[in-house]
Amino acid sequence: MKPLTLDEVLQLPIPERIRIVEAIWDSIAANPEAVELSDEQRAELDRRLEELDKDPDGGSSWAEVRGRIWPEK
Repeated sequence: MKPLTLDEVLQLPIPERIRIVEAIWDSIAANPEAVELSDEQRAELDRRLEELDKDPDGGSSWAEVRGRIWPEK
């Protein structure tokens, strides 16, 4: 089986493209230490973790976030 080109992948039906994206994401998630962060990204993550440690109940629940993103009509 020959590898698909990007153009060939983009012509696949959406469900098949989603399956490929999920497989790629799973392969990345299986090795998170291989994902390199910039100094700025690491500093931002550290800041957010510190904020969470100071106030664990200070954020929004998923239901609240989802409601802001997709308000019910």
